[in-house]
Amino acid sequence: MPIFEYVCADCQHHFETLVRGSGEVVCPSCQGTHLQKQLSVFAVASHGPSTSPAPAPCGACGDPRGPGACSLN
Repeated sequence: MPIFEYVCADCQHHFETLVRGSGEVVCPSCQGTHLQKQLSVFAVASHGPSTSPAPAPCGACGDPRGPGACSLN
């Protein structure tokens, strides 16, 4: 069962709900049915190069045991 995000056009309430089959989705705040499906962060796919930042130098992670203790590098 997928989880979808919606905004109610009547009361502007933002919410997520499980969608089961062909059941009608209603706003939990005002019971309205004029809903706008939102693009979920998890539903967005990237086809370009990775834009993740470069790893920080050893000791930058803040591990209380000191530089090199976290074993990420």
